[in-house]
Amino acid sequence: MAETVPEVAGARPPAVALEGVTKTFGQVVALRGVSLTVADGEFVCFLGPSGCGKTTLLRIIAGLERQNAGAVRMLGRDVSSLPPSQRNYGIVFQSYALFPNLTAARNVAYGLEARRAARRDVSHRVDELLELVGLRTHRDRYPAQLSGGEQQRVALARALAPSPSLLLLDEPLSALDARVRHGLRTEIKQLQRRLGIATIMVTHDQEEALTMADRIVVMNHGVVEQIGAPAEIYTEPTSLFVARFVGQMNVLAATTESRPGWARVGAVALRCRPTISRAAGMPVTLGIRPEEIEIGSVRNVENRIVGRVSSVQFLGAFTRVAVTAADASLPLLQCDLSVSAFADAGIKEGMELPLALPPDRVRVFDRPT
Repeated sequence: MAETVPEVAGARPPAVALEGVTKTFGQVVALRGVSLTVADGEFVCFLGPSGCGKTTLLRIIAGLERQNAGAVRMLGRDVSSLPPSQRNYGIVFQSYALFPNLTAARNVAYGLEARRAARRDVSHRVDELLELVGLRTHRDRYPAQLSGGEQQRVALARALAPSPSLLLLDEPLSALDARVRHGLRTEIKQLQRRLGIATIMVTHDQEEALTMADRIVVMNHGVVEQIGAPAEIYTEPTSLFVARFVGQMNVLAATTESRPGWARVGAVALRCRPTISRAAGMPVTLGIRPEEIEIGSVRNVENRIVGRVSSVQFLGAFTRVAVTAADASLPLLQCDLSVSAFADAGIKEGMELPLALPPDRVRVFDRPT
């Protein structure tokens, strides 16, 4: 998927612009003609499963890998053939990559000292950044004396020390436990907004991408499946892959009917979202999010189904109810209810319940071949 961004007279060029980037490793195609832009000050997440090409794409932006075709531009400058040292970015790796024999302060100062910055300027910048990441009192500690979250903050401060125009984050939170990870998400996002620095983060964690990104680039098998704001990616997925990878999705194999906007799942006819018209009898896949299914006190008169509760899972903020439809042609349906809604409905395993699949929530996707 190519992305076109209109040019505005006098506007600052994109922090990063990729034009038809392709990368192969022998016979394996890792990236296929990827084109996208990252605006100045924007936080973009590359999201996808292992092996989709997201880390390779980040490494090409960083100059750590060389593309076989296509161009990489930073602030309008073609850097496609330049080494990493000439690309003006900071990078944070999953493994932190701190020097174990240097204190937190010396780790942060390392890039500045390599550039032969004045000692007074280095000291001031180190103090400023350690204060920014909340570690000024830890300046003389070594990495082994810091927690995982503290080490990641030092790595972030080190990446920011030379005042780069771009920050690259390669799954920076995946090695941390859940509680620390959640806290650092907020801290990194707030820091990025405060500094106004363009940031690209690679992640396979959909929740991480949804909570941190201004835009998400969903990748699969070396191509971009969809680019959009988190809410758009979640509510308006353009492919079945995106629908299933980002969030939970009930999927139903169906065939189109002669009536526009209708599809049939076995013996059950369902009205769907208005879509590009397809000929009758075409195989399609219908999708609806678990929280979009009405259960119990059903308001919709269309797409009503009777089912029996086969299992109940308490998942903290919500409860997931699995319902087996009375019509055997329908698959098991997962329905998510808030804790209070679940309690009010008095749902128990084995009980019979009416369901409704609101037509405006039933998405239609082409059937994978």
